Amino acid sequence: MLLFLDVDGTLLPFGAAGAYPAYAPRFEVPGVADGHPLLSRVDPALGARLAALDCELVWATTWMEDANVCLAPWLGLPQLPLVDWPDEEEFPAPLHWKTRPLVDWAAGRPFVWVDDEITDVDRTWVAGHHPERALLHRVDHRHGLTDADFDVLEEWIGASRARR
Repeated sequence: MLLFLDVDGTLLPFGAAGAYPAYAPRFEVPGVADGHPLLSRVDPALGARLAALDCELVWATTWMEDANVCLAPWLGLPQLPLVDWPDEEEFPAPLHWKTRPLVDWAAGRPFVWVDDEITDVDRTWVAGHHPERALLHRVDHRHGLTDADFDVLEEWIGASRARR
């Protein structure tokens, strides 16, 4: 089972009225990541929680290789596969531009997509175009992944594994 993971708004919260906690790295990070101005908003403990979900983690972000260079070490994760987004492909609004490429990347496998921009339009399109189970889980961008989000993910993944 795949877990497509967005960064901005999912791991890296933004847009809240108040200040964000500042986290210190728990793992050795390369120099390029050490100076990144937003990494301190990302809770390094999320890495272990994501790894414990027993899914193949895949970056589904515009951070591209920076996700592996900066975020993976910060989270204590190994290098993860990256979804390679198509160039300048047009997607009919209001379908999210990531939806079709993620379904293509999943290639018929069950998947979870965690992002702050998912809508019911994306859920409906995936239900009609993907032959396997899929959970499109929207995260509140002001808070990023929370305990409540992990509860939803763990329950869905557990139920999906039980069906196999």
